[in-house]
Amino acid sequence: MPDRTSSPTSGVYRRAAALSIMVAEGLAHATTTFPLLSPEPKMFLDAVPFRRALAGVFALMSLALIAPACAGAHPVQQASSGPVPPSANVVAVDAVLRDSLRAVLRRAERDSAFPGAYAVVGNHAGILAEDSVGHLDWGPSAVPDEHSLWDLASLTKVVGMTTAVMQLYEQGKIDLDAPLQRYIPEWQGPHKELVTVRHLITHTSGLPADRPYDRQTHDADSIAKLMFATPLDTLPGVRMVYSDIGAYMLGRLVERISGETLDQYVLNHVFGPLGMTETMYRPPASLKARIAPTEIDPVRGGKVWGVVHDERAYYLGGVSAHAGIFSSAHDLARFAEMYLDGGALDGVRIVQPQTIALFTRRQLQDRALGWQKPDGSNSAGHMMSELAFGHTGFTGTSIWIDPATDVFVILLSNRVNPTRANNKIGRVRVALADAVMSTLTRSPIPAPSAHP
Repeated sequence: MPDRTSSPTSGVYRRAAALSIMVAEGLAHATTTFPLLSPEPKMFLDAVPFRRALAGVFALMSLALIAPACAGAHPVQQASSGPVPPSANVVAVDAVLRDSLRAVLRRAERDSAFPGAYAVVGNHAGILAEDSVGHLDWGPSAVPDEHSLWDLASLTKVVGMTTAVMQLYEQGKIDLDAPLQRYIPEWQGPHKELVTVRHLITHTSGLPADRPYDRQTHDADSIAKLMFATPLDTLPGVRMVYSDIGAYMLGRLVERISGETLDQYVLNHVFGPLGMTETMYRPPASLKARIAPTEIDPVRGGKVWGVVHDERAYYLGGVSAHAGIFSSAHDLARFAEMYLDGGALDGVRIVQPQTIALFTRRQLQDRALGWQKPDGSNSAGHMMSELAFGHTGFTGTSIWIDPATDVFVILLSNRVNPTRANNKIGRVRVALADAVMSTLTRSPIPAPSAHP
């Protein structure tokens, strides 16, 4: 996250650097990071030094232009008819994007779409704009900030499970087209021998969307056995049915292959290396004041606060591949930056660029491998490219990443507070994505803001 305690001049350098890289890499970044645009692997390898060199040239040019305005304690006066300093353009980018976020969030607040929300927009080099609205709860409570914690719901599937599967695939430990029974032979039932890992991660396994097992039992072992034994509704590959049970089975696959529990695996191999210290399953009670409450659930004694909202994940003990992770805007921004920078952040590699390209390529309808794709009617809005990928969470969360324009859009809210019957979040997600993309399309580095 940007250091808001730094001096104005250091802030100018920081923002100018991020934006100069955005300009410099505009043509080369998508090809080098996402080999879908370059069918020859050698082209991908050869383009990397070119992209870095090009980025360096533009970064130096940008910093050279702003250096006179930032040198020393006495800023140099410019004539009103002179060129607009890059520092003004940097401020303008922040202001225009922030105003776009604010307008969407304020409308949603007036419409009671949620008690509170936090939105952040950035690129592979850092955050461009962020804003919050409302409070963490309808009653007296904290204003959301970058360190507020949100129940990610189904963002768990991509932030945790899918990223884990990508790593194990890279290591040659998972074959996407192998039957799940190769790895978990005890997963038996009619036609289950036909279900591959690819079927599960594209939601075409034939498993049902879900089953209300929490109404049968609250015992964790019993629910786990019921989830595991769920029979297929159809033959695999016949149709796409978004399935929490399929995601659960992929979590079991990660555990079987890695020898680690799912929560320990993602901590050790994803969140820890990325410095995502605010991302976790089962947050401790000491963090409760920072957590956005979700639904009123009489079965669980009232307001669900500090524990996972999803009933099956809750009774499984709080850890599942389909739901259970809590995170902050700060951490998810780092996660998105890593994907936009080809799978690495701050010198730490999580996945390879080729793996990102493979897992984010459209497979069928609006599904990639684990990830969702834009289709003109979902939460990606109407302006993201074919390379874009993202996901939503039932509690009111969403993330979209578009490598073609080097941008990510994250929205965190608790729209299910106090009831899941509040479905206004759908149009808020679309409005936010379209507002951001429209702003960046009109002027990636806008003219100076008219506001002081």
